[in-house]
Amino acid sequence: MPPSPPRVAVLGCGPVGLEAALAADALGLPCTVYERGRVGEHLRRWGHVRLFSPFGMNSTALGRDRLREARADLPGDTDLLTGREHVAAYLEPLAALPGVHERLRPETEVLRVGRRGLLKGELFGDPKRAAQPFRLLLRTKSGEQVDEADVVLDCTGVYGQPCWLGEGGIPAVGETAARAHIVHGLEDVGGERRSRYADHTTLVIGGGLSAATTVCGLSALADRHPGTWVIWLTRQPRSQPLVRVANDPLRERDLLAVRANSLATRGDGNVEFRDRTVIGEVRAAGPDGPFVVAGQRAGQAVRWEVERLIANVGYSPDVELCRELHVSLCPATLAPAGVAEALRRGGPPAAWGAALRQPEPNFFVLGAKSYGRNGDFLLRSGFEQVRDVFELISGRKGPESSRRR
Repeated sequence: MPPSPPRVAVLGCGPVGLEAALAADALGLPCTVYERGRVGEHLRRWGHVRLFSPFGMNSTALGRDRLREARADLPGDTDLLTGREHVAAYLEPLAALPGVHERLRPETEVLRVGRRGLLKGELFGDPKRAAQPFRLLLRTKSGEQVDEADVVLDCTGVYGQPCWLGEGGIPAVGETAARAHIVHGLEDVGGERRSRYADHTTLVIGGGLSAATTVCGLSALADRHPGTWVIWLTRQPRSQPLVRVANDPLRERDLLAVRANSLATRGDGNVEFRDRTVIGEVRAAGPDGPFVVAGQRAGQAVRWEVERLIANVGYSPDVELCRELHVSLCPATLAPAGVAEALRRGGPPAAWGAALRQPEPNFFVLGAKSYGRNGDFLLRSGFEQVRDVFELISGRKGPESSRRR
């Protein structure tokens, strides 16, 4: 008898997890996709924000072909969609397709992954370890249970695990108690959440694109509500908080950097910018403040009392999920070691197979989580990872429409 095809477990039903479901269906492999929330949950959380990359980069030929067969209306390849628009136009229709829908298990959280009959310290490097299936501890509305799989693809992303504010990457004094009252994601400050921020002073901490998006949104709000003020803190010693990408192919990303840097350096838009600032203490009286934030700026003590606090300081992958497996991570970024090395050498590799392999047989980290704390991930790289991993586990190429263009 021919061997049974491997049972594939996909953790996370975002764009990369759904692409894995499509690939499994195309290759006829048994596959279950576990999602602790809804399809595209992380995109929904910042759904008001427009993506920098066009629809053609955030979808695949395989997905588009399947949706056209189902007579779905698709955006144009050059269209720039918001997160919500992308979910509605692409992810939800994909999730409803025959061959995909029945593989999905929403509202099912994977708590831990291990090996049947083995502990972490046993059979390291021994091919016998691969003979034992993975055990997945699940949490559903009806309670906890265990499923098994032969291959695990961790596509859980990083958006649910914000980094801490304190100096050295640890919590600031008082931050753990205040954490529930601090906003870490991308707030819709000019739309659904406008009334919360209009005519208030907001402290924004962070030096990346998320912080820039927040600051630009609050500045636009200040045009209509002059009592709106922004204090923007970054750690790096730069008069311009964002480093622009030379000849950036994503025009909207570059425009955001230009706008944010202008606000920081010119003091326009009711924005007060302070670089070289590290946070030592955070106190919160409640969800509506006041917040007291103290620390050091260029060696001098600083302190602010504000009504709102937004921490856009980045995200970190959840490494507890696979702590009982043999997973090699970069000590600097917590990305899989092979991926981190490839990125250090100049960017995404032409083929992902070797970079994604782990000492734990048949366990792969894909998507944004594969970049760890490196925020340069684009969905196109995640789709390429899916292609290469399914070639590894099946020994076959996917359909021609799923290949890189």
